[in-house]
Amino acid sequence: MRTRKVENRVVKTNRLIEALQVLSLAEIRLIQLAIVEARESGLGLDKETPLRLHGDQYANIFNVSRMTAYDALRDAESRLFDRRFTIVDDDGELIKSRWVQDVKYLPKENSIEISLSRVVVRETTRLDGLKQFFTSYTLEQTSLLKSIYSIRMYEILSQWVSAKKTPVFEIEKFRQQLGIGVNEYSRMHQFKERVLENAINEINKKTDLTVKYEQVKSGRNITGFSFKVSKKQKTIEKTQRDKYTGDMFVELSDAQRAMFGAKLARDPRVESEYAQKLPSENYEVFGRALADMLLEEKHFKTFYPLLLEHGYEPPKRPR
Repeated sequence: MRTRKVENRVVKTNRLIEALQVLSLAEIRLIQLAIVEARESGLGLDKETPLRLHGDQYANIFNVSRMTAYDALRDAESRLFDRRFTIVDDDGELIKSRWVQDVKYLPKENSIEISLSRVVVRETTRLDGLKQFFTSYTLEQTSLLKSIYSIRMYEILSQWVSAKKTPVFEIEKFRQQLGIGVNEYSRMHQFKERVLENAINEINKKTDLTVKYEQVKSGRNITGFSFKVSKKQKTIEKTQRDKYTGDMFVELSDAQRAMFGAKLARDPRVESEYAQKLPSENYEVFGRALADMLLEEKHFKTFYPLLLEHGYEPPKRPR
């Protein structure tokens, strides 16, 4: 049996995804990691229970050297605390917030302790799936991206996978969402070549999305962009099926469905395939949805190779 990495799910409300923000590559990675850890552990949600992030953890997930990871943690003490973002609140008014309410660098342990701000906690860990629209993705999808603009574009476009096409993004707001300064890439050809096309190429090469863009004009001027977004064909690995039981539908007990639903929910191959299609604000909800799917023969057969990997033992064929 293969050893799998524990899956890391980043979950944000769509309004936080769409926030006007400026973060460096290292800073957005730390925010992603903090959101994952806070949702898993329940730490970092207030000052009394800060969340600790370790340099080795950062290095392993983002495939960087330990020195680069330690530098990212050290810089976060001064820079991340000052970073702010703007979103539209429930009443339709703008609200400005920090990402973290405090941060403490621990050089002897090569780690930092942080507490997320009240707004970030609300927009990432306390989600009501029936009342709020949110987007989730696995951290592994963006961990190899080397551009902050690629990560931000991936987040923004992930909202529109089901629709397969985005609305038109007005250029100035889109620039602010990507975190581009007023004086950066101010000429359109610079923006298209060094931001837009580079980000799309990296997303297409390194993630589970396929993205194409169309420019929108008013007269001769480009005023915005729209995107076509789709998921790449899945590569859920097929294990060798037993020739006697591979196509046999077996009605699982409620306890079996609950157990295997929970296991499948944490399988990265299942999560990347179904997280956008099923309720998935946390592993428990996602697991229940998968357990319900196992009631149907077609889904049982789809998951059969993975069920075997996760310990399912089919009934023996009578002699």
